[in-house]
Amino acid sequence: MLPPETELWNRVEAVVRGVFARYGFGEIRTPVFEDTQLFARGVGEETDIVSKEMYTWQDRQRSESGVGQSLTLRPENTAGVVRAYIEHKLADSGMLQKLYYIGPQFRRERPQRGRYRQFWQIGAEVIGPAWSGSDSAIRDAEVLEMLATLLDELGIKGWRLALNSVGSSTDRPRYVAALREALEPVKAGMCENCQRRAETNPLRVLDCKEPGDQAVIDALPKIAEYLDEASREHFAQVKAALDACGVAYVVEPRLVRGLDYYTRTTFEFTVADGSGLGTQNALLGGGRYDGLSEMLGGPKAPGIGFAIGEDRLILTLQAQMALAADATLGAKKLDAFIAPMGVAQNAAALVLAKELRAQGLTVEVGDGTFRLRKSFEAADKLAHRMVIVGEDEVSSGILTVKYFEAGEQTKVPRSELAQVLRG
Repeated sequence: MLPPETELWNRVEAVVRGVFARYGFGEIRTPVFEDTQLFARGVGEETDIVSKEMYTWQDRQRSESGVGQSLTLRPENTAGVVRAYIEHKLADSGMLQKLYYIGPQFRRERPQRGRYRQFWQIGAEVIGPAWSGSDSAIRDAEVLEMLATLLDELGIKGWRLALNSVGSSTDRPRYVAALREALEPVKAGMCENCQRRAETNPLRVLDCKEPGDQAVIDALPKIAEYLDEASREHFAQVKAALDACGVAYVVEPRLVRGLDYYTRTTFEFTVADGSGLGTQNALLGGGRYDGLSEMLGGPKAPGIGFAIGEDRLILTLQAQMALAADATLGAKKLDAFIAPMGVAQNAAALVLAKELRAQGLTVEVGDGTFRLRKSFEAADKLAHRMVIVGEDEVSSGILTVKYFEAGEQTKVPRSELAQVLRG
């Protein structure tokens, strides 16, 4: 990533941090690699992530005992956040923990537009003891309303929220068993991935995009038919809260998400084709994981979280907002270019730049070896104005300022220069 693209990344992250702060989230930073078993237990050994996509290695022997350790570059961050929640005994506070992160994840996927082997995620988790309200439907709705607000403030147009419930820890096994049974007589006619998933992780069959498999998938049992009364009521409360907040959504029965830790509410935000992502148009997704803490050896701690593909978010913004013509998102010009007239004025130009930068202005300094024409060309590319620093300017304290847009130049006392440049 290079300038000016990195400027857009910084702007996006600043908006993210601002929105998350308004909703009471604080930042957590977890290690880039963790013990392999964290992901095998949390994400699920039969998921594609664990079985095919993780970067894993055996750490060298670290002691006389000769015991090594299997380590993995994090393929996702929810398991790491929950591990930190357990390790640092955050449950002892009895308070709801609202944590967010921004950072790289790693998966051995086939690289394509918006999907890279090192990719960046923006994510957040809401987790805590049940008495903190962590299992309440209002937490789900609040997270979804926050995401709708975030996408609107970033300027993402045409987003679509798909919503579903995958039920409780008892609902889901019953549904998986029903799926496996329904797939048994038809899986031989499906794609190779679906044939494998029908055995190892039937829920992932519902994610298949192969055109020839869609009729079979549409005829499979729906998760809504296997929800118990508590799961139905929880989902109804989530939808009612979103309706009250005016957040539009579509219930998508096939949205189950394949990670083992998901329970109850699952969701995905997508954008329309033509928004820079091609047919793979998912921006972000997430869901509730009420049993993950116990799965990792911790206390009961219901939670809900999401992850945004930041690379994909940037591609969408670039496609939707015509960055080349948008001065607010493209490369911004500096406030001034300081042009010393001769090597003897280099030090004076640097001192002037230091003064202006200390007052919050963005400034570049030229070199006294530049001919005047070269200084003009560099200044016109980089800045709105050029400040000429010659021997007369240094001795008199009256500086020459050239305005490129207006094609004018004027004399400005050094004491007033910062105010003039700011204007």
